[in-house]
Amino acid sequence: MDSPISIELTQREGYRFEVIFQSAGAAPLATDAPHPLGEESGPNSEELLLAAVANCLAASLLFSLRKYGNEPGPIEAVATGIVVRNEEGRSRVGSIDVRIRLGVAASTMRLLDRAVDQFEDHCVVTQSVRAAIPVRVRLQDIHGAVLKA
Repeated sequence: MDSPISIELTQREGYRFEVIFQSAGAAPLATDAPHPLGEESGPNSEELLLAAVANCLAASLLFSLRKYGNEPGPIEAVATGIVVRNEEGRSRVGSIDVRIRLGVAASTMRLLDRAVDQFEDHCVVTQSVRAAIPVRVRLQDIHGAVLKA
């Protein structure tokens, strides 16, 4: 199942680029580097990485929960990355923490343990990134009950 994916990237000005996605209906996205290189007129590469990981996890969780007949309400996720220096002194994303919150109480979910046990394994982006960067996931329900840490 080798499925090619692609985007188009065009420099517009300075460190600002326009990203065109292959998905039908996806709006172009303007990216930019942080100061002092760029003007911060859009998300930077590190933020896009965090967004990709958080989005993939949230969508995978939604799929897993719905598979068992659940409606988890609006799912919210916050991703935080730590930029570190490697041995050569170059900046790298050293770790990513993702906090996900369900929009409902855990007690309303059917087969919740089964869905929680498997959703990360089906997240293409997170599992790909984990080959190089530690990704930690914390899942809570709307009342703050920890379902996965």
